Amino acid sequence: MVHIRHSISIPARVVHVVMQEPIVGIKKAQAFGTMLVAYGYIYPLQNHRKLVLVADSTLYRFQTPYFWPVQKWPAEDIDYAIYLAKRNIRKKGMLEPYEQEHYNNLHKWMNYKWDFIVMQATEQYKASKERKKPDRVVLDCQERAYWIVHRPPVSTLETCNIFLTQALMRSAVKSSVSLTAFVKYVTTHHTHDPLLTNPVPSNPWITDNDEFWQLNMRNVDIPTKLSVERWALSFWELISDQRGRADFKLFLKKEHSGENMAFYEAAEEMRWGAATAIPEKSQFIFNTFLKPGAPRWINIDGRTMGLTVKGLDCPHRYVLDAAQTHIFLLMKKDTFYRYLKSPVYKDMQKKALVPAPHNFT
Repeated sequence: MVHIRHSISIPARVVHVVMQEPIVGIKKAQAFGTMLVAYGYIYPLQNHRKLVLVADSTLYRFQTPYFWPVQKWPAEDIDYAIYLAKRNIRKKGMLEPYEQEHYNNLHKWMNYKWDFIVMQATEQYKASKERKKPDRVVLDCQERAYWIVHRPPVSTLETCNIFLTQALMRSAVKSSVSLTAFVKYVTTHHTHDPLLTNPVPSNPWITDNDEFWQLNMRNVDIPTKLSVERWALSFWELISDQRGRADFKLFLKKEHSGENMAFYEAAEEMRWGAATAIPEKSQFIFNTFLKPGAPRWINIDGRTMGLTVKGLDCPHRYVLDAAQTHIFLLMKKDTFYRYLKSPVYKDMQKKALVPAPHNFT
């Protein structure tokens, strides 16, 4: 048995070193170690085809920096052919099945230069025979580890790629269903599409009349009838329009349920706001909307409330996602339709402006 220098049980050491960072747990440390193996910075000695950091007494070795990916050496087919030819000489034709398949394919593709490849492999094999046996074994392991990364054997996962490809190519929805939905969407939105319908008032870039911009400002007092009609298409269309959201808030205030929209906006502000303000905002949201007896307590189910309150112990941008989704669906499925039937929306429909179309004659 040849003793390979610097062969050590790396997994525990890698995990220990990586876990010195306070934000890294054992799972992340093991995943990082597996990436080091997968990219060829360290390699296993016993099972060279298993490019995973195993948390046991498996021996690994650090790859020589010459073969590190950061060197960006191109893994050329001719270099791989020379390597396989050299292994074929050393193993006397007893290559592994996947190596034999690659060897045969390369021999077929590079038949015109195969004599040169065999000559190079023979010279390298003779040069390696002059080295000491431990050095020869180490170099062989290093080369094998390099090519196992750049020319991996076909694994079970890779043989299933064809099934994954077929699954991706398969349509998730029948064409008749998707086309019906597409036609319905176009029919619903065609009056709001300036390519299908002339905008009212006219396009300012064509007629040099900026009335369109004035009437469609974000905080306009009285919106156009087209804008008000667009609010009724979906709840998302309503709250995406700043003027529509203000009108919806007015309705919620009259129904004494304004805390729902206030919580939704606070969650959005926390998600997209500055990271340094997250602890302060999370405490404000808890005291205002979630704490028992809060001034604007929101009505969500107990499971969602428990998960949200527990998550606020270590707040992050997405800690309120479950509660925010619950409130959004509540407003979308219930409050939105009551708003469309309310006097608030009907009064806005009556007051909405109907600009005169532009006369191009």
